[in-house]
Amino acid sequence: MAKDKIIVKGAQEHNLKNIDVEIPRDELIVITGLSGSGKSSLAFDTIYAEGQRRYVESLSAYARQFLGQMEKPKVEYIEGLSPSISIDQKTTSQNPRSTVGTVTEIYDYLRLLYARVGTPHCPECGDQISSQTIDEIVEQVSDFEERTKLQILAPVVKDRKGEHQDVLKNIQREGYVRVKIDGEVRDVAEEINLDKNKRHRIEVVIDRLIIKDGIKERLADSLETALELGEGLVIVDIIDEVEHLFSVHFACPDCGINLEELTPRMFSFNSPYGACSTCDGLGSKREFDPDLILEHDKSINDGAILPWRRSRSRYYPQLLTALAKHFNFSLDTPLRGLDDEIIDIILYGSSEELKFKYTNRYNRTRMHETKFKGVIGYLRRKTRETKSDKSRKRLEKYMSIGNCPDCEGGRLRPESLAVTVGGRSIKEVTDIPIEDTLAFFNNIELDEREEIIGGQILKEIRERLTFLNNVGLDYLTLSRSAGTLSGGEAQRIRLATQIGSSLVGVLYILDEPSIGLHQRDNERLIRTLKDLRDVGNTVIVVEHDEETIRSADHVIDIGPGAGRHGGRIVAQGKTEDMIKAEESLTGKYLAGEKEIPIPEERYRSNGKYLEIKGASQHNLKDIDVEIPLGVFTCITGVSGSGKSTLINQTLNKKLMQEIYQSKDKPGQYDEILGIEEIDKVINIDQSPIGRTPRSNPATYTKVFNYIREIFAKTPEAKRRGYKKGRFSFNVKGGRCEACSGDGIIKIEMHFLADVYVPCEVCEGERYNNETLEIKYKGKTVADVLDMIVEEALEFFEHIPKIKRRLQTLYDVGLGYMKLGQPATTLSGGEAQRVKLATELSKRSTGNTVYILDEPTTGLHFEDVKKLLEVLKRLREGGNTVIVIEHNLDVIKSADYIIDLGPEGGRDGGEVITTGTPEEVAEVKESYTGQFLQEIL
Repeated sequence: MAKDKIIVKGAQEHNLKNIDVEIPRDELIVITGLSGSGKSSLAFDTIYAEGQRRYVESLSAYARQFLGQMEKPKVEYIEGLSPSISIDQKTTSQNPRSTVGTVTEIYDYLRLLYARVGTPHCPECGDQISSQTIDEIVEQVSDFEERTKLQILAPVVKDRKGEHQDVLKNIQREGYVRVKIDGEVRDVAEEINLDKNKRHRIEVVIDRLIIKDGIKERLADSLETALELGEGLVIVDIIDEVEHLFSVHFACPDCGINLEELTPRMFSFNSPYGACSTCDGLGSKREFDPDLILEHDKSINDGAILPWRRSRSRYYPQLLTALAKHFNFSLDTPLRGLDDEIIDIILYGSSEELKFKYTNRYNRTRMHETKFKGVIGYLRRKTRETKSDKSRKRLEKYMSIGNCPDCEGGRLRPESLAVTVGGRSIKEVTDIPIEDTLAFFNNIELDEREEIIGGQILKEIRERLTFLNNVGLDYLTLSRSAGTLSGGEAQRIRLATQIGSSLVGVLYILDEPSIGLHQRDNERLIRTLKDLRDVGNTVIVVEHDEETIRSADHVIDIGPGAGRHGGRIVAQGKTEDMIKAEESLTGKYLAGEKEIPIPEERYRSNGKYLEIKGASQHNLKDIDVEIPLGVFTCITGVSGSGKSTLINQTLNKKLMQEIYQSKDKPGQYDEILGIEEIDKVINIDQSPIGRTPRSNPATYTKVFNYIREIFAKTPEAKRRGYKKGRFSFNVKGGRCEACSGDGIIKIEMHFLADVYVPCEVCEGERYNNETLEIKYKGKTVADVLDMIVEEALEFFEHIPKIKRRLQTLYDVGLGYMKLGQPATTLSGGEAQRVKLATELSKRSTGNTVYILDEPTTGLHFEDVKKLLEVLKRLREGGNTVIVIEHNLDVIKSADYIIDLGPEGGRDGGEVITTGTPEEVAEVKESYTGQFLQEIL
């Protein structure tokens, strides 16, 4: 068996044409080629799948039953395979409890560090807290002024409701004479009746004494008894003056707050011992939002209070009339014209009594007296009382998610947030950028004891933070929710975690790790990949980035085209070998034979602008930005500079709110001008087009509706009375009921992997025999779903409605995709292009804003060229195209650039420069400009 290479023989997965390939081990390999040429089929569906399958098969039958296993890929054999680890883009947890800190396991080390060397402080007064020994307590008490009269008390009930008769009987049985109940000393023998509905404090009087010489021995005995009875707490009560609380545990003597011993679970927001009780450790809470409740441009009589606008209740109008009379304001004045104090009363209520005549729906009038609880108060009560899901959903429209009012986003309870290491709480450490967190732990000063305990923990924390820093994620914070990370960020986090594991002899397979990375940071990523290789691993990267391709030890170019035109190896070896290969499109672009041309002229704005003023969400530094309408604008800047915050979270959400009445709250800004110039906004992101195999490009683009209509109009379908519903695989009638229209059936194999086999009844065609007897131009509806876009375009070329939609799929570079390909198998970039094609096939208004976030994800140079043609087409219709992008070919083709930075995270959020690519290239402070300078 080959030890220095991986030999793949006869790979036929998806569109691979029975290929043989030899991959050198312990090198950095880049697999490249057009989108849809078969790169992922070779890397993930063949090599990784077989490596994973063999590893799982090496486990015991007992262990295998608990593991999701993989089907054997269509390949003759693979030799020289190591255990495989796949690092792809679809890995971010959407769980709100998952953060960068928990995903990288750094937070687990932080919890341990804070539990072992943390300094507790009182959450009330902020004073440092330490536990005391009995000798220390004796010393402190005996230092009180001579002749001080005091009593030693053991707290047994602390602020608990009940009659506590069993506690009192127990105290009497133990031989104690006096107790102090709610501040009053009483004899245990007398009859004591406590109100069971009130909270009580009961302390046992252990001893009464006067401070003088020779008292220490008696004092020590009494304190020891009290501590035993009070479970580690004792109160020294200076009679008629003040009480002092002492604890052999952690307790604040001044505030009386008792802390348990520090443990790692105290710092876990996923544990009831550590989580903030208000938000259950989420750090955020859904609350009624004044901005979603009130419409400030309207008066109350015109319906400014949105939840009550359509209410049939007579009570609220009469209540508001009484409120206006009492506080002397008019219900006809727009809310903008009312004092803030009045708005506050409308929202949160007033403690003053309102008296008014209330007429109910039966026209009975009576005097009514009440305190106005505020619109939010009434909505909260309605939320508590309603049992209807419909009502609850309606109320949720007026809520938004904000920081928890108690922990302020810290997720932990006050006692945990009050513990510090190096003068900082765990919240302060996780809320700063990773770059600063690393600097903090590199410069932290611990005493000798703390260094012995925490040295090893700190080493692990520093190493992991260094890895994150090295893959270009220095701008992230450890508290950042994992669900908000992009595919590229999530992949680089997993890459950093793998480097931290220090494994050797592993086969790593990565899917476009350069996604979302500015050219400036590419070098750091490539260095990281080489480090992974240098310790003795084989690293296979599926990539389109030129710099990564040129840095590879070995390149495999698959093509020459996509889909049925791909699946062959057109070149392999060094980059120079690929450049010389006649069939290699990638080689032609690297050699400069083919290129994406710089536009001969830049489009100028139509004189109208979208103006964002005072944008200050996240790291944006109160910036003003003008986006010209009618042109193609690129938003650039290093990762974490604020591009997505400005466009997706601020501008897009505001446009959606204004044009479509969306309830999503935009990021913070002062004002946005020019919205009246726009009548439509389309945000084309990379979220999936569907979550089940039933969703596919044909159903998403609605082209399948027209295809079903064509089949329903055939003579045979008309004769049989078939309507277009007959040709849907989602409803009973025409579909195969054995597989419910899925075409595949899952067979559970218990000890082996679950196997998906074509349905025996319909043989994977989804429909029953009667439906498949209907043919159009000799093809059944199942045949059409099995066609790739390119074939379908020829097949339906004389039907304009269908041709137009298929043409747009072809134009965005998806000619290789099958019409019936399950949505679950599409990459983020493919899903985005399906959405783009869907929007392209609609009639544009000429006043539409298209927002795209990194549309070049997963695209080869040739595909980027096609994408740019599509974007130019949108612009030529008078529309505005706004693209967030790092790809220099897209940036150089834009009419206008807005460059943010200068760095990521805290050091970003400023506008570095704006203008045409030529103007930006002249600005030395702009990293984007520096790279543009080289290519323009």
